Amino acid sequence: MDHVSATRARPGLALVLTAVALAGPLAPAAAAAAPPGTEAGVELATDRRSVSAWLPYWGDTEAAYQDALEHADQLHTVSPFWYEASADTVKAEDGAGNEGIIDGLHRAGIRVVPTVTETAGPAEMAALMHDPRRRAAHVDALLEMAGSRSYDGVELDYETMATTNDRATLERVRTGYNLLTRDLCARLHTRGKECVITVLAHVRGSGAAYDYQHLGKIADTVRIMGYDLHWSGGEAGPLSSKDWYEEVLRYATDTIPRNKIEVAFPGYGWDWTKGSKGRAGHLTWKEADSLRKQTGADYHFDAASGTPHFTYRKNGADHEVWYQDARGVAEQLPLLKKYRVRGTGLWALGFEDPEVWAALRGQ
Repeated sequence: MDHVSATRARPGLALVLTAVALAGPLAPAAAAAAPPGTEAGVELATDRRSVSAWLPYWGDTEAAYQDALEHADQLHTVSPFWYEASADTVKAEDGAGNEGIIDGLHRAGIRVVPTVTETAGPAEMAALMHDPRRRAAHVDALLEMAGSRSYDGVELDYETMATTNDRATLERVRTGYNLLTRDLCARLHTRGKECVITVLAHVRGSGAAYDYQHLGKIADTVRIMGYDLHWSGGEAGPLSSKDWYEEVLRYATDTIPRNKIEVAFPGYGWDWTKGSKGRAGHLTWKEADSLRKQTGADYHFDAASGTPHFTYRKNGADHEVWYQDARGVAEQLPLLKKYRVRGTGLWALGFEDPEVWAALRGQ
């Protein structure tokens, strides 16, 4: 889903790290781990497991953690949704840096690469990223966070900066983000840590804030959010579709090495109220499946998109729910096979249809 909106609906921020003040020494640098130098579209052999997943800090964190452990044989990376950056600070969400979770995931053979979102708008972020001093301070703050625990890297999920239709501002965001990610990835690599960049799908006018070709060169992994084709603020419809994935993957594999691409599937859905101007309500797969059963709604599957949906009536209003389940993921995975992309992701642990793991294993 819209990761940024998800965090803003949740309470609690703690532990402020002021970027300008973060000039102190970091932990000793590990051996450099530069990303493979490959050409976009080249399929490379890899022995890594093929699934990453986000771990939300809200809701039942323990259940999400146990979900990760239960599927440790498939997961290569878990990204706890723990940090939020403003222009000059990096803040930790409630429960961030839980060493019990970090150590438990490591014992299970899962890498821990925490997610950082950002709150500054497009113009503010563009100004920061084009200012060498402020950009360096921002990178210092991220590196300080990365060294605060036994993390294996950092994931940037900067989406707020991409929310503009002003072409000039968008171009400054794109070029500024190239500078920021160049600096961050290089310094992470000198410390032996991964640099993961999450992006909106570059399709149908979306995702223009991200220079896929540049990110494919400097990042270890580029995670593409393969959802919200229809979103909470728009018309009802599938969160993703086969033809949409076709467009997403065609562009991605033309610009990013295939071994660096991850396409994340949704474990959630949206509940639209017909005739309402309000935003749709968020439902995890578990909540959607429970709601369908409680209301006695018929399960429908849209073969064209590869997604389930149903309708129900409540308090005199008609509702339309679209979401994703294991059947839908299994229907859409052949698109990844067609483009020889092995990397998959899941938003988010604890949200999903339990059978989705069997579907992902079959890829």
